[in-house]
Amino acid sequence: MMNKESIQHLFDSFDHSGNLSGYRELISGHINDTFLIQTDGPTNYVLQRINHQVFKNVPKLVNNKVLVSQHLKKKTKGKVLEFVPLRKDSNFCLQQDGSFWNLMIYIQDSVTYTVVPNREIAFEAGKLLGNFLNQTADLDASLLHDVIPNFHNMNFRFQQFKDAFAQADSKRLALAKPWISQINRLEKEMLILQHLKDEGKISIRVTHNDTKVSNCLFDTNDKGICMIDTDTVMQGIIHYDFGDALRSACNSAKEDETDLDKITFNVDFYHSYKEGFLEKVSDSLSALEIELLPLSVKTMIFIMGLRFLTDFLNNDLYYKTDYPNHNLDRAINQFTLIRSLENQSEKL
Repeated sequence: MMNKESIQHLFDSFDHSGNLSGYRELISGHINDTFLIQTDGPTNYVLQRINHQVFKNVPKLVNNKVLVSQHLKKKTKGKVLEFVPLRKDSNFCLQQDGSFWNLMIYIQDSVTYTVVPNREIAFEAGKLLGNFLNQTADLDASLLHDVIPNFHNMNFRFQQFKDAFAQADSKRLALAKPWISQINRLEKEMLILQHLKDEGKISIRVTHNDTKVSNCLFDTNDKGICMIDTDTVMQGIIHYDFGDALRSACNSAKEDETDLDKITFNVDFYHSYKEGFLEKVSDSLSALEIELLPLSVKTMIFIMGLRFLTDFLNNDLYYKTDYPNHNLDRAINQFTLIRSLENQSEKL
């Protein structure tokens, strides 16, 4: 439990110019602990503990974030994430308890959304991602450390699923049977992007890898400011970012909604997001990359459904669950979303 004394100690480890006047915890993510630091000056800050149980090499993760941030700052006159170094010439603070912390400048008069409320926000979010990818296109992606190896590698995810299937108990297999058949039906199609990437037919570049709308920062007029939460910036293909953004933006229901009638794929949000996205990045994409955008959405929905079902068969070892069969419900939700997308595929 953090108190004012420990917050003060951490804050003063960094090379800032303010005096702490107050703080409050920001409850938004599922991985890191984040605090808004209020000062007596014009600048406030965001203090964040990086979960080193999830991210095994925090120093390299922070180096990724700082490298991308500094690159973006050179490319734009707008606001971007800025990291405050330690007074001892480092970008993170390692505490005696083994926890890692970094400090960012808080962007004033900014807002975030946990769900996409309308087409205008979808359009602005698409522009933000397109702008992020466009402005990092000339950054050597090989300089970035893979903070989560094989994160979107479909061959790896299928092997995890097959291993889980081989050792799962009969009760879980019986409950999962209808959705296992969906995995088998879609396997060949869901490997298309992986094969094209492996064959070098899709460009490897810097990708964000956590593009849900809550990682988009807007001003008070709902115009996009910048992408935030760059813990997972790594090498990848644009389809990871585009597909995952729309996986969450276009789901009409919560990720664990069990009333399947409520789960539909919002085609209007898809088109608005895509329009904003292509406005910023279309000139740097190949015709093949643009052609594959609809498939990327289906692929990223599938990979999450596959991961949820794999964890269910593994007796819920990875994702936190609130009740028995929670991971199964999450998987069913994603596969139901795929059905809604398939039923409207001509509209994409």
